[in-house]
Amino acid sequence: MRKIKFAQALNEALHEEMQRDERVFIYGEDVAAVGGLWKVTVGLLDKFGSDRVKDTPLSEAAIVGTAVGAAITGTRPIVEIMFADFLSVCFDEVYNKAAKWRYAHGGMFKVPLVIRASAGATFGGSAEHAQCNEALFMHTPGIKIALPSNPYDAKGLLKTAIRDDNPVLFYEHRALYNTKGEVPEEEYTIPFGKADIKKEGQDVTVVATARMVSRTLSVVEDLEEEGIDIEIIDPRTIVPLDIETINQSVKKTGRLAIVEEENKTGGVGAEITALVQENVFDYLKKPILRISSLDVPIPFNDRLKNMVIPGTSRIIEEIKSLMKK
Repeated sequence: MRKIKFAQALNEALHEEMQRDERVFIYGEDVAAVGGLWKVTVGLLDKFGSDRVKDTPLSEAAIVGTAVGAAITGTRPIVEIMFADFLSVCFDEVYNKAAKWRYAHGGMFKVPLVIRASAGATFGGSAEHAQCNEALFMHTPGIKIALPSNPYDAKGLLKTAIRDDNPVLFYEHRALYNTKGEVPEEEYTIPFGKADIKKEGQDVTVVATARMVSRTLSVVEDLEEEGIDIEIIDPRTIVPLDIETINQSVKKTGRLAIVEEENKTGGVGAEITALVQENVFDYLKKPILRISSLDVPIPFNDRLKNMVIPGTSRIIEEIKSLMKK
C-alpha cells in the first residue's frame, strides 16, 4: 500500500469531499493563494475556484462566526484556525454558538461545520503557539472532537467530520504533518466514537492521543526488554469517547496509563481516569497513571520544552512504575 504524509492525507480528504458535495467550501487565513501555512489546502483554489476556497482577514471570531451562519443556512463550511491557541479568540462562537445552536432551536437547524485547528509544540512556538487545548472543548456539550494520530486516521476521520451534521473540532498536531503512513487509494471513512487498538498487550493498558500515540509506540521494544507488554489504545475521537474499549482493556491488564500532551490538571486524561474508576475500579491493580505535560505554559527554549512535554524516557520510566509491587 502507498505511504503518504499526514498533510497529504488531509488534502486528499478535502479534495474528495469537495468533489462529492458542492455545498462544501473552505476558508481561513492563507488557505487559498498559498495553500495554507501547513500546506493542507494546496491545489484546492485551482480546482474549485475562489467561490469555494477563500482567504480571510486575521479574525478568528469572524471566521468561525460566519461559518456558523453558513452552516445553519444549508452549506457545509470547513474553516481553518491556523493555531489552536487562537480558538480562544473565537471561544464564544465555538462554545455558545456552534455547539449550542441546534439544541437552542429545538433541532430546527443542523450545524454541519468543521473547524480544523493545528495544535501542539514543535518549533519555538512558546506559550501562545504550542498548546494542546482540546480539554477546554471536551467540556462543551454539542461539539465533537477528533484527534488523529496518523495519515490513515486523519483522512478517514476528516471525511467523516465533513459529512457530519454537527460541529466538529478537528485537531491536527503540527509535528505530524510530515509523518508518513499507509493510506489506501479507495474510498473509506472512520466512524467517530470507535477507538483503535494500535498494539495488543497483556500487562498495561496505555491510552495515548495525537502525537503521543507514535511516541508511545516507539517505546514498545524498550519496555519489552523490561518484560512489560503494553496495549496501546488510540481513542481517535474524545467526543464521542469509546470508553468501552478502554474498559475492556483495563479488565484484561488491570493497569492503566494515559499519555497526553495537554496539561495534567483537568485534561482529557482526568476524564478518562474518572470514567474508568466509575466503571471498572475493581479490576485495577494499581492507581491510574497520567503522563501529561506539566502545568506550566509551553517554554520557548527547547531544553525546557522537552522537560515539560512527555518524552520517551519519561514514558518508559513511569510505565515501569506501574509494574512495581
